[in-house]
Amino acid sequence: MPAERGSSPVRERAVEISGDPGVVEGPLEGYHHETYVIPLPAEAVGPRPIRGKLREPRSNLLWFDRRSFVSEVRLLRALQGRVAAIPELIDVVDGVCLQRFIEGRTLGSLHASGEEVPEDVAVQVLHLFRQLARVSQWSLDVEGVYGPDGRPAEGDSAGFLDRLIHFAEERVYRENAVRFPGLFACLGVDADCFSRLRRHVAGLHQRPFCLLHGDLHRENFVVDDHRRLWTIDWELAMVGDPLYDLATHLYLMRYPKAQHDLMAKRWCEAMEEELPGSSGGWEEDLPRLLDFKRAQSVFTDIVRAIEFVASRPGAGSTVLRQQAMRVRQVLASAARPLALESLPSLEEVEGELARWHGWRDRSRQGRPSG
Repeated sequence: MPAERGSSPVRERAVEISGDPGVVEGPLEGYHHETYVIPLPAEAVGPRPIRGKLREPRSNLLWFDRRSFVSEVRLLRALQGRVAAIPELIDVVDGVCLQRFIEGRTLGSLHASGEEVPEDVAVQVLHLFRQLARVSQWSLDVEGVYGPDGRPAEGDSAGFLDRLIHFAEERVYRENAVRFPGLFACLGVDADCFSRLRRHVAGLHQRPFCLLHGDLHRENFVVDDHRRLWTIDWELAMVGDPLYDLATHLYLMRYPKAQHDLMAKRWCEAMEEELPGSSGGWEEDLPRLLDFKRAQSVFTDIVRAIEFVASRPGAGSTVLRQQAMRVRQVLASAARPLALESLPSLEEVEGELARWHGWRDRSRQGRPSG
């Protein structure tokens, strides 16, 4: 996915700002943006050496999540002084704004998915949620992005979730069903899954809305040399049901069960102090929201697996098997919320991925051969 060195306008801009192609690091891994890290000029930041991130959205990107804000930079600017330990914004030449690069290690590199995180990290995660709870939609003057269904009414948690389901149905399922004919049906999922999903998650309690990060996983937390936890990558932030942010966080973090349960309870205590009512009905609604995340992952991960194998004609059977195992796992996880009567075997999933393997090199008509 990243552009080759020397061929990307974003890299060329990074070289132009830094003045030295040898100091440009990147592109960094990341789905939504093409990102390079460069030393910042002393006239912009002073004598202390600081590095910045030049980030620009990738073109022709498939969005798997509903966005709420036009610009990540504008949101970060509005949050300066309100949410701690987020990237500082630095204006450099010709009106270009860079994010300060947080020096440290991602939480995922220190504590892999499935591992317990240390208490000092857990405390800082809960503090982040407290700060987000203080940011309401009325206090945030940032241009939003809304589809034809608009913004849900304040506190309408059911309406908020329905808009997320609608996005998954229209933008992830239907658009990719056209791009990859027969794909979803071969894997046992169809348009009726969404009506079954809506019935499964119906009945959410009302909760006051606040700012949500929307993507709080281990690679979006950076631990610096002083054990301070920084939160990066705010492009999926939105205003909505705070319990959804907890559900997304728990789903992506893969805490061990004991820590998963403890973090949920501590989150409720912290949020009720900051935003009374924000944990209302959580015992019933958190499982529903977690099931939505499992269902959402089915369509997201299927498309990503196809994109992965279709762009790698030289990939061997090991790659196909790994991707097939991932898809089979998310299908099994979402069997209940999607009411799937049966699941394809691992061999059947692998066979469907093989049908699309190297498709982009074999055909320019948008269909695989055979």
